[in-house]
Amino acid sequence: MLDSLAPARRRLFLGVGGVVAAALLVGGVAFGVSAVHGGHTVTPVSQDAQPPVLIVPGYGGGTGGLETLAAALRAHGRDATIVQLAGDGTGDLETQAAVLQRAVQTALGRGAPSVDIVGYSAGGVTARLWFRAYDGGSVARRIVTLGSPQHGTDLAALASDLAPDSCPVACQQLATDSDLIRSLDSGDETPPGPAWVSIWTTDDRISTPPQTASLDGALDLTVQSVCPGRSVTHGQLPEDPAVVAMVLAELARTPPVVPPSSVCAAA
Repeated sequence: MLDSLAPARRRLFLGVGGVVAAALLVGGVAFGVSAVHGGHTVTPVSQDAQPPVLIVPGYGGGTGGLETLAAALRAHGRDATIVQLAGDGTGDLETQAAVLQRAVQTALGRGAPSVDIVGYSAGGVTARLWFRAYDGGSVARRIVTLGSPQHGTDLAALASDLAPDSCPVACQQLATDSDLIRSLDSGDETPPGPAWVSIWTTDDRISTPPQTASLDGALDLTVQSVCPGRSVTHGQLPEDPAVVAMVLAELARTPPVVPPSSVCAAA
C-alpha cells in the first residue's frame, strides 16, 4: 500500500507512528448504598473524605506536566502521588492497571480508607481498566479523567493501520476499533461506586475526535463550557491553571458539579 504513494506522502504516513508515540506522551455518584456490579457487591466509600490522590500518566508515562497538578493538590493539603508506569509507558494497558492496583494497595496499606484517581489521557483508560479488574467500586471515591480517549483515538487508529511497527501495544489498544476499547465500552461506562468526572478540551488534537473523552453517566464537561474561548491543548490539560482549579473543585468533599466561571481566573 505504502509503495504506491508518492515519496513525500509515504514519509508523512510512516511518521504517524512516531508522532503518536511522542504525542499520546454526577451520574455515577452513590452514597453508602450497596449495588451489584460484575457479580460483586459494591459498597461505595464515603464521599465526605479527602483520601490520597493517585495521578495516572498517559501514553509514554511522562510526568513533567503532571507535577504541576500534583503540587497544586499538595498545596491544598492533599496527599498526591504520580504513579510510575511500567516500562516506557507504551506497553499493555492491562499491565498498567496492575501497576495502579499496587499504588492503590500501598495507599490503603498506609491506612487510607479509599483513594481518588486522576487519569490523564490514556491514564483515564487505565483507571477504568483498573476499576473493572480490581473491583474498584468499593475503593475509589472519585475518578476524574482529563482528555482521555475513552472510545479510542483516530490518531492511534491511523498509526495502527499505516505504521504498525511504530505503534506499540498501548497505541494499538487505543485505536478506536481495538478489542480493548470495544470491551471497555460494551457495558456501563461509569459503574456504581465512585463519582465519575470527565474534563476535556475541544482543542484536543491527540484524543480525536475530542468527544472521545466523553463518558456516559459522568459529570462531563469541556474546558470551554466553563471558560468560553479558552485555548487549552491536550498536553496543557494537567497544568493549565483553570483545569487544575477544576480538578481541585471536583475532588472536594462536596459532590461534583460544574465549576463556577471563577476558576477561569486561576493563575
